[in-house]
Amino acid sequence: MSTPEQLARFLAEVERRAYRHAAYTVRDEQAALDIVQDSMLKLAEKYVDRPAEEYPMLFQRILQNTIRDYFRRQKVRNFWTTAMSFVTSGHDDHGENGDAIEHLQLTPETDDPVNQADASQRMAIIREALEKLPARQREAFLLRYWEEMDTAETAAIMGCSEGSVKTHCSRAVQALSKYLESKEITL
Repeated sequence: MSTPEQLARFLAEVERRAYRHAAYTVRDEQAALDIVQDSMLKLAEKYVDRPAEEYPMLFQRILQNTIRDYFRRQKVRNFWTTAMSFVTSGHDDHGENGDAIEHLQLTPETDDPVNQADASQRMAIIREALEKLPARQREAFLLRYWEEMDTAETAAIMGCSEGSVKTHCSRAVQALSKYLESKEITL
């Protein structure tokens, strides 16, 4: 049994990473804020009585399900917006990609403008590479290597087997490596 203070501490610790993950995935900063807030509320409402050790897995599962729900709603909304565009003038409310992986350690150790420009270009190419991955590969890759979860935790969150997680991660790493090599980027 955890205390409300433990829950509050956990949510404070996970908030920024969850936002960056959601912003990168949905490519809309405002939607990412809503997704993270909804996920935090769901955890607080439904699982406050659980042990604090279970919070990371529960929260990641809730976050992933909330992101999936967002995409389902967008799919339906996009269908009807397109189908009804002859009646109303549409507008695009999709924001640009949030800087979700901003804290990757590619920043130069000096304030040299040349190094800073090089690091900025590398980050843009890495973002492009991640965007090109299929959704399940990107999800597995981010959970395993960005969120540093083990295979079992990732499988539980994604709702698949550990073998599937390994396959998705392996394919993601191969695709990312190939893309980065094509851009002459070495990390």
